Amino acid sequence: MTRTRRVLAAAAVVTLLAGCTTADVVSAPAPAASGVTVTDAEAPDVDVASLPDADAPAVPMRLADGLAPPTNRWFSGLVFGDVPQPVFPLPVSVGLTASGFAYGLPDVSADGTLVMGGHAAQVQADLGEPVTGVVSGYDAATVVVDLVAGDDAVLGTLRLTRGSPVVTYTAGRDQDLALGRPFAATDGLPADVAATDVEGRTHVLVGADGLDVTGVLAEDGTSLALAADDTVSWLVAPDGGEGSLGDLVEAVRDPVVAAEVGYATSADDVTTDLTWATAGGGPAVVVRFPHQGDAADDVTCGLGTYATVLGTADVCLATTLGWTVPAREPAAAPDLSGVDAGLRDELADQVRADAAAVLAEVRPADTYFGGKALARDANLWSLARELGLDGVAADLHDSLVTDLRTWTEPDGCTTRPERCFTFDGSLRTVVGQAPSFGSDEGNDHHFHYGYLLYAAGVLAADDPALGDDLAPVVDLLAADVAAGADVPVDGGAPMPALRVFDVVMGHSWASGQAPFGDGNNQESSSEAVNAWNGLALWADARGDDALAGEARWLLSAEAASARAYWTDFDTADPAVDGLEASVTSLVWDGKRERATWFSAEPSAALGILVLPVTGVSTYLGGDPDRVRANLVEALGTDDLWADPATWDVMFGDQLLGYAALLGPQDAAAALDVARDLPDERIDDGSTRAWLLAWIASRT
Repeated sequence: MTRTRRVLAAAAVVTLLAGCTTADVVSAPAPAASGVTVTDAEAPDVDVASLPDADAPAVPMRLADGLAPPTNRWFSGLVFGDVPQPVFPLPVSVGLTASGFAYGLPDVSADGTLVMGGHAAQVQADLGEPVTGVVSGYDAATVVVDLVAGDDAVLGTLRLTRGSPVVTYTAGRDQDLALGRPFAATDGLPADVAATDVEGRTHVLVGADGLDVTGVLAEDGTSLALAADDTVSWLVAPDGGEGSLGDLVEAVRDPVVAAEVGYATSADDVTTDLTWATAGGGPAVVVRFPHQGDAADDVTCGLGTYATVLGTADVCLATTLGWTVPAREPAAAPDLSGVDAGLRDELADQVRADAAAVLAEVRPADTYFGGKALARDANLWSLARELGLDGVAADLHDSLVTDLRTWTEPDGCTTRPERCFTFDGSLRTVVGQAPSFGSDEGNDHHFHYGYLLYAAGVLAADDPALGDDLAPVVDLLAADVAAGADVPVDGGAPMPALRVFDVVMGHSWASGQAPFGDGNNQESSSEAVNAWNGLALWADARGDDALAGEARWLLSAEAASARAYWTDFDTADPAVDGLEASVTSLVWDGKRERATWFSAEPSAALGILVLPVTGVSTYLGGDPDRVRANLVEALGTDDLWADPATWDVMFGDQLLGYAALLGPQDAAAALDVARDLPDERIDDGSTRAWLLAWIASRT
């Protein structure tokens, strides 16, 4: 039986037909309104009011009343910060200006360890008076921005569509819209559209509802005389699409008004379907990105290409664009059934030593390092049980349960400043105390809470009563990062569904407010995978089938995109010609780079894409040749095993776990190195026992 969900604008009114595949679901997206949600799932049964209010000032937002604050979105930079940041619907970029907006096609180039594709303000649209861009609606793939004058009048509305080379504008009143460069009727295009050349590329201006843009262009082609409700769109012509440009122009006449996303899971693969609704019901001009290459549809593609920082994107005309990725099942402990008695005895000794060490310490008090320590010790507990160390397992269990109960006291923050959770009424988000890495600004919640979900899921799997006790707060953490539907909150906007997950790109975003000129970003793709692995383990432990299905979709999609853009991207793609890096550890919408926020060491760039090594980390081993190439780059040597000191680097333990994916022979060599790896090279989210057990399971 295939699990199926549909994700669309919250205000949509749809009919869903019961069935087993996405083909059985019939619905029509409504205009972008209040965010992304799962239509056939109810909001999670959580009590936001059980948490005390965060002691934090209100965050200024350029956002319409009643909308869930869009933290961790590709367009978050439009909403937060003193000034709006450029955003990247891709393949185009768009920036708001003091009196309008500007768009363009980024010039993508690669050099050394960086792929660049920053905002290109090639075509200006100017209203002639100051305006503020206010996000007034968004859904799975579209964003609506009202351009508001000082008297609160909406002078016009900009609509951006994720994964489309089209920018659409609707006049809010009669107006002259200055264009910044001349447009004119052009041979080879319909007589009622206009075009201009930008650096050798055609940009086409197209009217909707029968509007002849040549009839409203000024004589010099540099402004439009628009009436209220007139809609125009700009299309950037693709590379190699000369023969299809006319078809694309015809489709652009029918502008996109909304989008929705559906998914279906099965034992072998997971399918995602993006559906666009246009004003007249026709197909949309969209692109297929590299991670969407395994098509699950029969749409018309091959109509040209664009270079993006993610790689070459293929142009399509589509109502629904679907793709499949390998299904990933949640997993925690490695399988030790094939490990011989001698090695099991060695592991048992190491578990005893590691357990004594962690139990002698106080776990950190913030959600990131505290969560990592809980997940680390949950893994150690699993090993102790597997190896028959009942006393050690009991001591670890008691310690873990004590700390988990402390963290999950709903009113804990009323009596202490740490190891507890609050609710930020401004950002509509759960904030752990003490915050770290900007988590109080919305940063990295899936990283932090993923570890807590993992630990809770591992322990609750065999103890339903414990799950019941932890659920009031753990369910809130799950809802914060992955609610299936908007979570109602008294006194204003809801908590958003799928807070961190970009359904078009198939991966998450880490920055809460994205105060950057290159869009949002995510560094540790593996910690994002870990978040959905933890979510699935928790859902399974709780018997929540709906959440379990959603978690498997997120897990499978994130794992596929992690490989497509972070660790296993196509180095032969012309769009990244000149890139000398084998991994790009920081992925943005406007660039990709082999860099981290914390270290310039090449080993850090790979290690942050591997940790934490758990039972689900096998997704990283799909291409052994690429695993080896990534390790060679990270370690600076072609001979991985000649000198054990090679691995005495940042994240050396994680890289040894990664090397075990090369095969039994390399796993055996990794095991020898791991035994004597310096203690300081064991990550604080792991133990030597766990490292040895993981590698041993691969020999």
